Amino acid sequence: MKFTELDLPPEVMRGIAKIGFVDLTPVQEESIPLALQGRDVAAQAQTGTGKTAAFLIALFTRLLRNPPLSKSGPRALVLAPTRELVVQICADADGLGAFCPFKVQPIFGGVDYEKQRRALQDGVDVIVATPGRLIDYAKQNVFSLKHAESLVIDEADRMFDMGFISDLRYILRKLPPFEKRQTMLFSATLSQRVMELAYEFMNLAAKVRIEPEQVTAERVEQIVYHVARREKFPLLLGLLKKEPGEVRVLVFVNTKREGEHLSGRLQQNDFKVAVLSGDIPQKKRLRILEDFKAGKINFLVATDVASRGLHIDAVTHVVNYDLPQDAEDYVHRIGRTARAGAGGKSISFADEDLAYFLPDIEEYIGQKIPSTVPHEEDLCHDYKRGVPHKKSPAPVPEKRGGGGKSRPPRRRRPSGRPRA
Repeated sequence: MKFTELDLPPEVMRGIAKIGFVDLTPVQEESIPLALQGRDVAAQAQTGTGKTAAFLIALFTRLLRNPPLSKSGPRALVLAPTRELVVQICADADGLGAFCPFKVQPIFGGVDYEKQRRALQDGVDVIVATPGRLIDYAKQNVFSLKHAESLVIDEADRMFDMGFISDLRYILRKLPPFEKRQTMLFSATLSQRVMELAYEFMNLAAKVRIEPEQVTAERVEQIVYHVARREKFPLLLGLLKKEPGEVRVLVFVNTKREGEHLSGRLQQNDFKVAVLSGDIPQKKRLRILEDFKAGKINFLVATDVASRGLHIDAVTHVVNYDLPQDAEDYVHRIGRTARAGAGGKSISFADEDLAYFLPDIEEYIGQKIPSTVPHEEDLCHDYKRGVPHKKSPAPVPEKRGGGGKSRPPRRRRPSGRPRA
């Protein structure tokens, strides 16, 4: 199905043409017609399937075709679990809504508090926010949601995982009753707890299900290497040296410490690399993502903070340097490549500590991932190890105050522990 077959306002169609969209993805084809009819929609879809465009197109169409109920307060609210996802939604809104007369305002923590506050006081049409900072402003009566006409909850399952459910309920109670607004909910899984939220705050939502195997396996070339932990880095370099042309690689690790260690080794080998983890200040995180998108760095080493909600064009490879312990995280990680119909490669390393999680991943995605063991020619052993530190000189014996003699060693108890 093509976008020209939908009944959309000219302003929205111009935005779609500017972005270059022609054919609808499965989740768009299922959800947009329902939303255009005014129905509430609860959709199961993974990231990278076009769901952001689906709800933005429906949202802008509704706001254009219905006069505002009030001149005060935002007309629509989009809730997302992470700051990175808020930034990405706003970027997509700038493109699709380039010809729409709407002011879209991101609200999230870690950036200028007063600047966001003033923007809300000046008036906005659409708020895209994480729950925490939004509630802070709501409790100060900086804005009111009582005239909101549309609500979007993106990655609802992630809201639960991150402990936002009480915040989410607080915000939803500030909105008009569900029969007076349209609500769209998107989630990787329509689990029981997600559907309980839908039954409580949505108006007989139509369910849309796009199964994971339809949206990842066809476009991502997946492979697992059974490898010893000490061989992972030589294998990473060896595989990437064989790739023709320029690569843009997102490397996932399970811990911040491993990420910093891997980043250092890549830098020693003259790779342009940065690390993205949860404790990086927000401004720096955004700068790192912009540099990665612009090609100023070609390696981004990240923990799972980056696995959801990031839309980075032209990611050629996703490397699971550490195999994820959660099967869902595997799907979200490899969803960072092969976006918008492009191809991509997913390379996973199953070492002696993490290979036990592979069966759960394969069961979750419903397929066996092709696997192999590395050959000697796959390993690159001539990488730079960095300049070793010079040996420190032996410590000078500490002198006692008067006699100038060295202090005798302390006696130890038979157990080997020093006397207190």
